[in-house]
Amino acid sequence: MEFTEVLKNRYSCKKYSDKQVSKEALEEIVNASRTAPTAKNLQEHRIHVYQSKEKLALIDSVTPCRYNAPTVIVVAFDKDNVFVYPGEKRDSGVEDATIVATHLMLAAQNAGVDSCWVNFFDPDKLKKALDLPENEEVLMILDLGYSANGYNPMPNHSIRKDLSETVSFEK
Repeated sequence: MEFTEVLKNRYSCKKYSDKQVSKEALEEIVNASRTAPTAKNLQEHRIHVYQSKEKLALIDSVTPCRYNAPTVIVVAFDKDNVFVYPGEKRDSGVEDATIVATHLMLAAQNAGVDSCWVNFFDPDKLKKALDLPENEEVLMILDLGYSANGYNPMPNHSIRKDLSETVSFEK
């Protein structure tokens, strides 16, 4: 798919069918995480893919926002393997994991798979529910699947502010 079409057509799906994401599509999606840039190429991101009813139920116990997605990816990062920026007030963990998550989301659209970026959950509760390693910090959940019949993007999906409201060009 043309990149601009991927960007334009991607939307947050909030109602999924029961159709499972194919192994091939899932491999294409997660492989995109490998190409995401990370500070000092530390590649501190951790991708957890869940499809079992048991794991999905655990995810449901911490968020109402799975929307019946048959596949869920949890994006985390190894907080012990991040680049600390000068001034030591920030590190690369959140931003690197966010870049990875964006690659996953756009790769899903490119593969014809619908997605929804979910951040309505308590990361510590999700980490505990899924028994993730102590050194990992959870960033987000990415629902994956195929929209239910008749489900469309929200009416305001295509509405965008004028560039003059969000961008300034300095001379």
